[in-house]
Amino acid sequence: MPRGRRAESILVRLADGDGASGWGEAAVPDPRGGRGGGRAKTGRNGTGGDPWADIENRMGPALIGLEWDRPEDVSAAADLGGHGAAAAIDTACWDLWCRVRGLPLAHALGGTRTSIVTGARIAPAQVLETLPTRVNQAVGAGHTRVTVDVRPGWDIEPIRLIRQAYPALALVADAGHAYRDTPEDLEVLVGLDAYGLAAVERPFPSGDLAAHAKLQQRIGAAVAPDVGDLDALEAALLLEAGRALHLRPDRFGGLTAARSAHDRAYAAGWDVWCSGVGAFGIGQAAAVALAALPGCTLPSDVSDPAHGPVYVTPPVRSSGGVVGVPLTQPGLGHEVDEARIERLATRRMRLSA
Repeated sequence: MPRGRRAESILVRLADGDGASGWGEAAVPDPRGGRGGGRAKTGRNGTGGDPWADIENRMGPALIGLEWDRPEDVSAAADLGGHGAAAAIDTACWDLWCRVRGLPLAHALGGTRTSIVTGARIAPAQVLETLPTRVNQAVGAGHTRVTVDVRPGWDIEPIRLIRQAYPALALVADAGHAYRDTPEDLEVLVGLDAYGLAAVERPFPSGDLAAHAKLQQRIGAAVAPDVGDLDALEAALLLEAGRALHLRPDRFGGLTAARSAHDRAYAAGWDVWCSGVGAFGIGQAAAVALAALPGCTLPSDVSDPAHGPVYVTPPVRSSGGVVGVPLTQPGLGHEVDEARIERLATRRMRLSA
């Protein structure tokens, strides 16, 4: 877990008896919540708040000696639950299984794409006039979708300014649960629709699906509720509380559940885009494989920063707004720099039979 400029991550390396190994990554939960790590979700038997302790005391021991034929078997058999640490283990199972069989992870998941079109998230700006410059940097790098944070009092004007400068850009407004089901807030969100948004993400608290459904009835843009498990997705589909899904493997407990969420949303006609989290590129590589699925119709946030440190080879980088899907190497398709990671580690755990 590196400290400093980059976020902290928990890395999982899962090895079989023959020496093959697979990798997974989970961002360390931010106790304040937020997009970077998200609030820790508590598994059925998990501690949730301390993913490291959960791996050491529950999930890790459950994996030792566990016999499984496919990665899909592991989560239920070991009762991993649905938070980020479980996602790292689930991803490591997929990577290991694919490496042993010589399969690219994207193909094993059912992916059909050879490359992923990328989007970018614009950091919150303090000055309105700086927004076009920030967006210009993203567009200049080739990204074809930009997500901008909006909040009450910081919504119509930022979106209007960006749309005026970039009439054809796919634009997502991420409200971060900041609005409420009041006539005043609803009118503001409806007003955003005049600027041709691709989606309005997380407009209301995640549990208020009725408000999401009310908004979706009034706007042409897709509403993207914040759903983090299959039950919540089913409820959103039933209430017609949106038409888009932001799919993060860490939020769904790994690639197994995330693929199921993709399949369900795709069958319902929803748009899907993916993003990966973590400081080491492993989470991004897993998101690339997931974004190769046919229902991922919107540009995805799957590339590491262009000038950041490299921990996987080749780096997960966008070139002209495109990230290639590794199809000639098994598993995640990237080699992990174990020596460099070991030097950065602040905490280590080894569990074995």
